[in-house]
Amino acid sequence: MHLVTAALGILALVGAAGTHAKDYGRAGQTFPVIEPDLLTTIENRLKRAQASGDLARLNALFAKRAEAKIRRPDPVRGVSPATSPREWDFDPSVTLEQDIRDQKGQLIAAAGQRINPLDFLTVRQALVFIDGDDAAQVDWATARYDDSQAKIIFVSGSPIDLMTHRQRRFYFDQEGRLTGRFGIQHIPAVVKPAGKFMRISEIPLPSGKQG
Repeated sequence: MHLVTAALGILALVGAAGTHAKDYGRAGQTFPVIEPDLLTTIENRLKRAQASGDLARLNALFAKRAEAKIRRPDPVRGVSPATSPREWDFDPSVTLEQDIRDQKGQLIAAAGQRINPLDFLTVRQALVFIDGDDAAQVDWATARYDDSQAKIIFVSGSPIDLMTHRQRRFYFDQEGRLTGRFGIQHIPAVVKPAGKFMRISEIPLPSGKQG
């Protein structure tokens, strides 16, 4: 009972204080809140870095790293040399998530509709996936396919360096997007059209030619 009475008394005092507020002045020294402009701070640091030459060194370092990544991208993980032949068909059809309309707003394809790109285009080149660091695979692919017949795609190695050496165009499967989509686990692998499908073949090289 005493606790209830005390609580009611405190509430009454709080209510009274809220009704009759009184200014008791400053209890101590106060300071303004200072928030420096972040952009100004960054700009000042950049100016200091530029004056000291650090900015130029950083730019040169970033450029060197970017060039190295372009010349030799990170190898695709999870892909190894083929030891036995494997072949399967891949359906490239996709289900549309939204309507596709032309410039006049007329419906071309509705959401939920399943579209096979091979119904609208003709694929004339095969896709050949190889290890660009394996001379045997490079020799096999370049001897078997010219530029008009196939796009040779590396999963490892430097396509730029070999383009200069071999005098033909090479590509790279960045982040393994193509091998992942096709389900390729072993190389060399060839992807080519087969009617409304893409036929995928993993082809082991003859013994002694695998690097």
